[in-house]
Order: sequence, then structure tokens, then C-alpha cells
Amino acid sequence: MTNFFILSFCMSSLTFQLILLAAIGTVLINAQSPTLQLGNTTLNGTYLLNGSVEFFGAIPYAEPPIGALRFKSPIKKYELNVSTFNATQFGSPCLQLPPTGPGSEDCLFVNIFRPKGLSSHAALPVMVWIHGGGFKFGNPSSYNAAALVSQSISRGTPVLYVSMAYRLGPLGFPQGVEAANKGALNLALQDQLTALQWVRRNIGVFGGNKDKVTLFGESGGAASVAALQVNNKLKGLIRALILESGTTSLIPTFGGTHRQDDWDNFATALPPSCSHRRHDVFDCLQDPSSQVSSTDLLTAVSAANSAADEDYPWAPTLDHDFLPDLPSSLLQAGKYTHVPMIIGNNLDEGTYFATPLTNSTSFIRDHMIMNFTSPNSSASKVGRVADQLLQLYPDIPALGSPYNTGNKTFGLSSQFKRYSAILGDIMFHAPSRFATQTMTFVKAGVPVYTYLFTGPVARPLSPPPYSGEPASLDNLGVVHTGEVPYVYNFTAAFKEGDVAAALGRMMVDYWVSFATSLTPNDGHGIQRPDWCKYSLDAPMNLELNSNKTAMISDTYRSEQIKYINDNARVFSH
Repeated sequence: MTNFFILSFCMSSLTFQLILLAAIGTVLINAQSPTLQLGNTTLNGTYLLNGSVEFFGAIPYAEPPIGALRFKSPIKKYELNVSTFNATQFGSPCLQLPPTGPGSEDCLFVNIFRPKGLSSHAALPVMVWIHGGGFKFGNPSSYNAAALVSQSISRGTPVLYVSMAYRLGPLGFPQGVEAANKGALNLALQDQLTALQWVRRNIGVFGGNKDKVTLFGESGGAASVAALQVNNKLKGLIRALILESGTTSLIPTFGGTHRQDDWDNFATALPPSCSHRRHDVFDCLQDPSSQVSSTDLLTAVSAANSAADEDYPWAPTLDHDFLPDLPSSLLQAGKYTHVPMIIGNNLDEGTYFATPLTNSTSFIRDHMIMNFTSPNSSASKVGRVADQLLQLYPDIPALGSPYNTGNKTFGLSSQFKRYSAILGDIMFHAPSRFATQTMTFVKAGVPVYTYLFTGPVARPLSPPPYSGEPASLDNLGVVHTGEVPYVYNFTAAFKEGDVAAALGRMMVDYWVSFATSLTPNDGHGIQRPDWCKYSLDAPMNLELNSNKTAMISDTYRSEQIKYINDNARVFSH
């Protein structure tokens, strides 16, 4: 179980260590703690924020994926098979490396925050969260939703909040021929879908409305939401989506066997009982007599990560089921769940992912081709596209990211700002604009609201892990994940005190308003600017900033982003 008091705030490849005790209030556990009947089991929960919010955690939505169920599709959990169940804390995070690990293989849990004393007939809207972490890290306990639920109550539009854990790394995204042959690609996406199916079956008991579910996530979580959106199995499970800094194109989508080398590196690093069985590793790992422990698995994960040529060896793949084609092709064909959406990004997304060691055009070109281009495109075409893109992003510090910092380079090469701008657009801004402007959502009549988060950035931050301490945290700008403390109203994390806290309250109001009424402009809560729907005639984003929240034109870097989107297949978008 995970304690509430010190939370590890891990999102995507950068780990944010936030000590949030002051932000989330005191956890009260006493003889009058809330109880709830789920089937034949009495759940014992706990009160948060001086009793205004109830929490029920670590509720299994699937059978533990251990032993014979390792690397298999999730098996739905219908009964807890105990008379009473301790639901006072979060369950263990899924197995992962430090600093957020080790976690456990037995991790397929949901956690629920709800208003105190809620009747099973309340039928409140539900917000379901999928955490980020680059598909390698992440923990639902990093996101204490007590303040969000409390504000939903005070503004007169109460909601329930649900978070889920899902398998990570090679346990959630096994790669290669064996995984493809056994139908084991994208297991983590299957976990997430199973959790949503659990919500539909059971959320009414907690006072939620199964027909008013908004699915939202950030970074890898947003990419997961987008991947589920292009799968027809999502229909009927949700009525709205929120994508924070991520689409299905966050990480290039390759075929299931493209990363065979990464899987081979993982298999080779397993104990001898399995490492020699290169072509039936699944059977070996599912056989208890092999005696491969979770520690053994983490050793193999670490070895595979170190040997990987690319930055993202474990990610969603084409699989003829969840992702039968490139996301851009599925979107163009209209093969996605048509529901109202919020989509947005942070100003300086790319600084999170560009190593401070970036120091030359050749480094950028090689890294970009290795990590962000399709093996199905010819080498000559990939080279031409990469060279033209580099011309569109010249090595001029004033044009680079973090934006609005002039010629400052923060003790780094000017190429860092250049590559940060490129990565931010390839991974985030271009795919978002492709979905809204180039085709798809708006043309199909789907209500879409878009935003650009411009700060201030929450603190404290720990440095990016890829090369140790950066020269200065200033070189990150309005960094990837910077909006998350605002969405959860983690006031202790804000850098600029009351001004930032006011923006946090405003963003919670927008998010909750959308979840309860399908518009961010329900008139409840604090006074805030009207957020206009996205229009192709006059494309506009809501700029979320503590000093100047207002609608702004969505035309920044139009030539560069158009070029990326014109070559979507080259970038495996």
C-alpha cells in the first residue's frame, strides 16, 4: 500500500518529486470511516480534507497478472471474495525501475475519490484519470484528487474521480514476434480498457453515473486515451475526453515486431532458466517452476533500457486490434469515438525530452531519424524530410524553446533550444493541430476546446534524468507536465503563490465544468474567460496563464507544423 503523505509525482520520462502534504490536507482514519458494499464485500475507506471527501483505494479491477497470467490479457475481476476489504490506501504501483519503483506485478487497481455521504442513487458525473510516465513509470498515488473533488462540491457540480494502474515497460508493452503471435501486444491498453469496463459495471454503487464518464490523461496517459479513442471498444464507455500534452502520435507508432531487438535484449538478461528459451520466453515466464522473480524482471528491464538505441523501447504498437493502422490514417477515416474533447499542450514541451548534451546539427538529425521517423519510409526520403525540417528550425536561439527567452542559452549549446523546438512540435503541437485543423474532429462536427498552457510553472522540480543536473531549471521553460499541479490544485507546488493558486482554481473549474456539462463554460465557480469552441474559420486556443488567460490565435509556427503534418507517415504519426 502507498502512504498518502509523501507522494512521488512521476510523469513521462521526467520525475517530479512533490512533497504535497500542505496541498492535500490531512488524512483522517477513525472508527467512523466510510464503508460501502460492493457485491458481497464491505469496503472500508477513509476520509480526506477534514471529512469532506471519501477515498476507496486499491480495488482490483482484474486478476493479478502474475504466474500463469504474466504477459496475458487482463482477466476481469468480478468479486473480491472477502467479507471486508481495506480500501484506505492506494495499491502498489505497477512494476517499474527506480526512482519510482520497484512496485509490484500485482497492481491492477482502481482508486475512487467521492463527496462524503454520497448515495448510490446520486448518479454524479465521473472523471477517470490515466497517469503518464512514458509507458515506463507512473503511479496513481502521485495524483491526490481530494482538492479537485472538494472544489467540484463547493462550485455546486460534484464529481467522482477514478484513477487506475496499468502494466508498464515490457510487461505492459511487450514487443516482437512472440508477443504478436500470442496476441500480447498493447497489454497496457487492454488493462486500461478493462478498468473502464469495471467503472461501467460498478461506479453506480459509489454514486457515479456510468453514462457520464470523462476520460482524461497527461503525456503517456493522454496518448493512451487517444489510442483508446481510435478503438471501437471504447464506444459506450465514455462521453468526453481530455488530452493533456499527448496524442497517439506522442511516440511513433511502429509495427509490433519493429522493436524486436529491445525484446531480445530483455529476454537475454533474464535468468538462465528463461534466457536460453528465446522463442518461447512467454511460456517460461508463466511457468512457476522457472522461478523468475519480479526483481529478475526489473534487472532485465534495466539491461534492455540501457541497450536500446532509441529512447522509447516500450510503447503502443500496430497490432491489428487496438491500433490496426497509423493514428493519422484512422483519424482521417473517421474511425474514432466521436465525443466532445479538450486538447492542449504546454508552451515548452520539447525541453523535457531534448538532452542538454545536444550540441550540433548532426546530433539532432541522427537522434530525430532514430527516434521519430518510420522504417517504412525510404532512407532517402527520411533524409530529405529531416534536412528540410532542420532548415525550418534554424539555429537561432531567439527562435528556440524555451520560447520568449531571447538569445539566452542557459550555459548550453544553442542547439538545445533548436532541438527542443523541433521535439515539441513533432511530439505535441503538430499532432494536436493535425487532429483539429488538418482534418478530423472539427470537420466531423465534434466539439473541441483547445488550450496552450503558458505558466507560471509549478515548483519544485527535480532535474531531467537523462544527463543529471541541467545547467539551470530555467532552461526548461513552461515545461511538459507543468500544468498537472494546476489541474489537481496542488497549491503547495506553485511557484508564485496566490496568483498561481488562482489559475489552479480556474483550471479545475474549466475541467470539472466540461466533465459535468460538456462545456467548460457552465457559469459555476470563479469568474473566468469564456472558452470558445475550436473553429476552422478562426482557429483559437485558450491561453492558460495566471496573468492573461484569454483566447489567442492558433497560428504559431504554422509553416513548420504544416510541414510535419504533411509528412505524417514519415514521422509514424
